[in-house]
Amino acid sequence: MSRESQPEARISARFAAIVQYGYRMSLIQDEITVGEGTAARRIAVLHRPGGAPGILFLGGFMSDMRGSKAEALDAFAEKTGRALVRFDYSGHGVSGGRFEDGTISRWLEEAGAVLERFTEGPQVLVGSSMGGWIALLLALADRRTGRGRVAGLVLLAPAVDMTRDLILAHMDAAARAELETTGKWHLPSAFSDSPYVITKALIDDGESHLLGDAPIAIGAPVHIIQGILDDEVPWNTAVELVSRLAEDDVVLTLIKDAGHRLSRPEDLERIVAAVEAIA
Repeated sequence: MSRESQPEARISARFAAIVQYGYRMSLIQDEITVGEGTAARRIAVLHRPGGAPGILFLGGFMSDMRGSKAEALDAFAEKTGRALVRFDYSGHGVSGGRFEDGTISRWLEEAGAVLERFTEGPQVLVGSSMGGWIALLLALADRRTGRGRVAGLVLLAPAVDMTRDLILAHMDAAARAELETTGKWHLPSAFSDSPYVITKALIDDGESHLLGDAPIAIGAPVHIIQGILDDEVPWNTAVELVSRLAEDDVVLTLIKDAGHRLSRPEDLERIVAAVEAIA
C-alpha cells in the first residue's frame, strides 16, 4: 500500500466501523462564498459525512434547508450512514444576499458550487419545486461533461420552467405592467403572510434556462412525486415531464390527496423510499 493511499484506507475503515456499530456521523455546519466582487454571497450549508451515493437536497422557491422534507432525508441519512448535503440559496434561510437579487442563474451557480465543494462521487439529487428544475439543469450539465456525478433524481412537484409557465403565464395585464414599470411584482403566497417578490431580472434570466418541449436525457433513473391537489405546480406538468424523459428509467407517483408541500408523514415516507430505491 502506498503512503498516499493510507489516509483513504483509514477513512474507509472508520466509516465501515461506523456502519457496523451504529455510530452516527455528526451534522456539520459550514459555508461557502460563491461569486466574486459585488456578486459574492455567503451560502450556508449543512452536511453529514457518510457513504455513497450521497444525497444533495435542493430546496424550493422561498424555502430553506430546515424544512420537513430536508429534515426527513437527514434523519434517513443519519440512520443509514449515508452522506447528505443541504443548503440555503442566497436570499433564503440563513444564507447571505437579498432574495430580490436572486435569479435561476445565481441559484444554479450556488447549487453547482455546493455539489463540487461538499460532495464526493455520485449523488442522488432531490429537488423540491424550483429545486426540481435546478436538479434537472445540474444533471444535464453533468451529462454534457461526462463526469458521472449524478446517480439519479428524485423530483418533488418539479417546477420546471416556472418563471415562464408558472409565473409569467398567470400574470394579468396589470401585474405585467407593474413588472415592466417597477421591475418587480408582489405575488401573494399561500404559504406566507408576506408576498413573494417577483423581479423582472428573475423572469428574464429564466428564459436562458428553459427546457421547453424538447426531449430531456439525464442518463440516470428519475422518480417524480406529485400531488394531484397541488395548486402551485399542476399535476399534468409532471406527466408532461415524464413524456420528455423518454430515454431514462422514470417512475411517476401521483398522490390523489396531496398538495404542493408533500410534507405529511405519509408523503415523507414516500420521498425517503424513492431516494432509498435509487441510492
